[in-house]
Amino acid sequence: MIVNEQIRSKEVRLIGKDGEQVGVVSRDEALRMAEQVELDLVLVSPNAKPPVARIIDYGKYRYEQQKREKEQRKNQKTQSVKEIRLSPTIDDHDFDTKLRQARGFIEDEDKVKVSIRFRGRAITHKDLGREVIERFAEGMKDIADIQSRAKMEGRSMFMMLAPQKIK
Repeated sequence: MIVNEQIRSKEVRLIGKDGEQVGVVSRDEALRMAEQVELDLVLVSPNAKPPVARIIDYGKYRYEQQKREKEQRKNQKTQSVKEIRLSPTIDDHDFDTKLRQARGFIEDEDKVKVSIRFRGRAITHKDLGREVIERFAEGMKDIADIQSRAKMEGRSMFMMLAPQKIK
């Protein structure tokens, strides 16, 4: 923020301390008016023609602005990506355990990256891996949306699941 003597323009559109429009005045006149009421002249909109300046208590203004930003950060939910690793030959019980774990992540509003790593000769049976991933997606379809379909990258197959939007 540009304050008091840092303002370089010759004229400013002035807004008084109570929010009333004073009009277009010279910078020096605006500074003098701000000094009379023992407040600061703050440039609110520097790109306007002429620039808009306001008479306010700058310290209080900055404090309230920081408080607003802190409140916004507090209400912000960061979404992280959790990874679930499967194998193309996974057993039913292990599969159910991984599915339950992924459901917990989705319920916590996290994205889930499901990956299958093909080891050795298993790379020749990509269809088995695709079936496992599709079965996983089927088990999650009631609480998760598929963000990106299963695709191969090197020796791994990936799929991204995201929590469903609440309607």
